[in-house]
Amino acid sequence: MPKKIHTHRTGSSDVAERSYGMAPPAFRLPDTTHIGGVRLQVSDLVRSVAYYKQVIGLRVISTGNTTTLGAYGDDRPLVILETKPGITHANRGAFGLYHFAILLPDRAALGRFAAHLSESGVRIGAADHLVSESLYLWDPDGLGIEVYADRPQNSWRRNGRELAMTTEALDIPNVIAAGRGMAWDGTPPGTTIGHVHLSVGSLAAAEDFYHRALGFDKTVWSYPGALFLAAGGYHHHLGTNTWSSGPSASPDEAQLLEWELVVPSEDDVVAAGRSLQSAGYASQRTGDGVTVSDPWGTRVHLRTTTGARP
Repeated sequence: MPKKIHTHRTGSSDVAERSYGMAPPAFRLPDTTHIGGVRLQVSDLVRSVAYYKQVIGLRVISTGNTTTLGAYGDDRPLVILETKPGITHANRGAFGLYHFAILLPDRAALGRFAAHLSESGVRIGAADHLVSESLYLWDPDGLGIEVYADRPQNSWRRNGRELAMTTEALDIPNVIAAGRGMAWDGTPPGTTIGHVHLSVGSLAAAEDFYHRALGFDKTVWSYPGALFLAAGGYHHHLGTNTWSSGPSASPDEAQLLEWELVVPSEDDVVAAGRSLQSAGYASQRTGDGVTVSDPWGTRVHLRTTTGARP
């Protein structure tokens, strides 16, 4: 069962003008920074595509050596699936993906999705995180998925400069009621990847990489064994935790291969790359951005809004 989560945005670029959060010491990600897609390695491509279509409600955008899926009425890639011979089930104790989180545009959509899962007999976890309401699933390879809806930002609570997030029981009947009995017909337009949550070996090392070097604000830092970070005042675009013993996933296991961080301009890509390099993290320039691996081998691909990969 997941233990916590948080994610998204607000307005000012100056943390002093916000009532919460801790800005990084130097480079800071722009306010409109958001998550792009996630690239997953799976053991059986046909089986996984069927799961993400039938259970999660994504649609196939393109196929080939990889399969790209997104929301209905929206061409943005959200989940890219690939495989190779010999891939085995995910090791849930490995460093790397804890879960990736699909953000639905409203609570009514979450209610329709919850009813769909109930009618389909799918095993889930569920939690109320104060800032959001969340359902948790595991794909055929055991890769963690969260599907959630945010609460209005003006309802988020603070403890000093820290956002208040917790894990409480979710009132699932109340969530389902928000769907007003309407059928689930797939992820609606406006669905995005709201955040990524990673298992790491050290919160101090995660803070050094993702806060000081990559430029996320810290939003929640006193949750036991976890650190949450975001850009632009969101509750979190990234969660990190030390609840797994590691080591990192081996090359022949199902896993998160890469996740995208989308920034407004090429100047922002360059500035982020310089910040990472000045902090001692080697980054590689690609045709559409910069790629860097965190201390546990999870790749982050920084790109602009026009640089989506196939």
